[in-house]
Amino acid sequence: MNETHKGSGPASLAAGVAERDGAHLSLAGEMSYGDYLSLDQLLTAQHPVSDHHDEPLFIIQHQTTELWLKLILHELKGAREAIDADRLGQAEKRMSRVARIFLQLIQAWDVLATLTPAEYMEFRHLLGKSSGFQSHQYRAVEFILGNKNEAMLLPHAHRPDLHAILDGLLREPSLYDAVQRLLARRGFAVAPAHLGRDLTKPYAADASVEDAWLAVYRDVDTHWELYHLAEKLVDFEQAFRNWRFAHMTTVARIIGFRRGTGGTSGVNYLESMLKVRLFPELWDVRTRI
Repeated sequence: MNETHKGSGPASLAAGVAERDGAHLSLAGEMSYGDYLSLDQLLTAQHPVSDHHDEPLFIIQHQTTELWLKLILHELKGAREAIDADRLGQAEKRMSRVARIFLQLIQAWDVLATLTPAEYMEFRHLLGKSSGFQSHQYRAVEFILGNKNEAMLLPHAHRPDLHAILDGLLREPSLYDAVQRLLARRGFAVAPAHLGRDLTKPYAADASVEDAWLAVYRDVDTHWELYHLAEKLVDFEQAFRNWRFAHMTTVARIIGFRRGTGGTSGVNYLESMLKVRLFPELWDVRTRI
């Protein structure tokens, strides 16, 4: 028998949910989930340059990475500010959060690695000179972590707004500079010439900083806060290195040893970046402990 039951339609089901759980179902004039997250803009920000099935994966992978980089910058600036204010617990919490973000980003490379060389070559030639090498947010992360290189401003010369942001970070103390000022405030003999060096130049290890960390590690009970901070910095750098390694491996898997679309040597360039040490004294001091 064909019978229509009253109260079985979508409206009735929705009303039942509202009655049971108190869910808000009428959102006219209210801020909704989509409004709060600007989903209309976010979900229409993907503009493939080909009709190849796999290009949306490539776009979304890089867009989500840029969102995470935005949060990383926010957290690193907050950590630097907390160190300057001697709120070490707060700084460590923020660095730990960034280390977890890098774990997310490493997993994201696993997703991109499902893109085979044959699939990528279907649309790679349409990307022009665009490249992750040109990510201003990635460069900002490197600058705030102390890996500074004024030449890296050049790809952003055509965008005065982005150039100004990076130029500011180039000249500001890095997160590790804030840590070294903290060591000096705590009575360690960090060389004044090192503290007053040109902050726009790439960071170079300093013997007085290594000696300070050696004193911390040899008397953990006395310097517990600094010891704990040091280990958080090492955790952080290890996560960052792992992310870089996953990036290099994924690129090698997809394009081999071709040059990058941005003109770099591709895998060879990424491999050279693995040799960069953000907090060199914290690695060198381990040989002396």
